[in-house]
Amino acid sequence: MIYPTSQRDGIAEMEKNLGVIGYHSCDLTFDHISLHWEATKIVHLSIGLLTRLQTTAHTVRTLSVSRSLTQKVPCSLWKLGRLNHVAIAVPDLEKAQSFYKSVLGAQVSETVPLPEHGVYTVFVELGNTKLELLHPLGEKSPISGFLQKNKAGGMHHICIEVDDIKAAMAELKEKKIRILSEEPKIGAHGKPVIFLHPKDCDGVLVELEQA
Repeated sequence: MIYPTSQRDGIAEMEKNLGVIGYHSCDLTFDHISLHWEATKIVHLSIGLLTRLQTTAHTVRTLSVSRSLTQKVPCSLWKLGRLNHVAIAVPDLEKAQSFYKSVLGAQVSETVPLPEHGVYTVFVELGNTKLELLHPLGEKSPISGFLQKNKAGGMHHICIEVDDIKAAMAELKEKKIRILSEEPKIGAHGKPVIFLHPKDCDGVLVELEQA
């Protein structure tokens, strides 16, 4: 059967796409065309099936990874907040106040005694956080022991806010993190605070403060 030129060109193009060689479009019979057409449909069906299988496999892998990550992230009843301050122990409180106020031009608070903690405190405002200057108050002040080992003073601890200090204490105890007091104490900002043992915090004394 002989086909018009336009149909022969279409058949030739189909042959090219299918990689069929050894035939001339003008010699193709109806059976040849049917065979080629069926082959084309099979190719498209195969590609469609492969695409669906690949999509399904990708979806399964994504769901599996998502579930795995969800299972690995613990659900906590409390959240860590911003850095409230960095505390620095100083042997001469007035000199330290003068340095931050007169030399650096920072806003410096008045001295506040905290007998329960055995310290005098002064806060230096820095905009994004604060410095807390600490000086010993009383014979049993923990700052006295620190200054005996560090005559010139130095960084004493960092303070981070939490949204639920009671929940934080409960979870940290479960994780074997030592807390230096049985109950929170009232800190310099009039809020409950706790301190975590530095040996459980990579050598850093960490204070948690109720936000």
